[in-house]
Amino acid sequence: MFEAFQRSFPRDPWHDPWRRPEGGVAADIPAIAGLREFFSGFGGASFRGGIYRAIDPSDLNRWSERIYLAFPAFEGRMTCFGYDWLGRAFALDSKRFEDGQPGVVMFEPGTGEALEIPANIRTFHDVGLLEFGEAALAISFYEQWTATGGAKPTFTQCVGYKRPLFLGGSDKVENLEVADLDVYWHMMGQLVGKTRGLPKGTRVRVTME
Repeated sequence: MFEAFQRSFPRDPWHDPWRRPEGGVAADIPAIAGLREFFSGFGGASFRGGIYRAIDPSDLNRWSERIYLAFPAFEGRMTCFGYDWLGRAFALDSKRFEDGQPGVVMFEPGTGEALEIPANIRTFHDVGLLEFGEAALAISFYEQWTATGGAKPTFTQCVGYKRPLFLGGSDKVENLEVADLDVYWHMMGQLVGKTRGLPKGTRVRVTME
């Protein structure tokens, strides 16, 4: 399991900075086929220059809180396992199944969308990322960002939109900046919640707590 993934997505040799310096106690890992093996082999690592990252299992609860703030309809049913350079989270949905196992959902804070991916944790890594890695990880966009001098985000950072796409921001490198993951998800989570269902152009107020 995950052999094809390892061949196509080599672990970054500089992966140590991607781990939280203070470490942490791992949360209870749900009994999902392949999940514990994934965390055991890849938890806290980055791949292909930081384009994709496996979360440290000690951050399971933190990622759940981030997702539920922006997407409360999924509360209690998601287990996050990875995220990409744009801060988009990949999680397993206990209410939807692919080949008998929880299906993958991609949560996009910059667009306010939750997209179902036709894969479980095994097929997502060993098949999906090889076949639709461009769409799932925005590989060409990442290469454009780094080619124009954009920095590779660390474990606690992402490259987020200055103005989110759901508020009229452009999907261009000029609209990107390195951001703290907690701050970015908190801000986007509030914006997604406040703008959901509102007419285009409605003014909203966001506060940092």
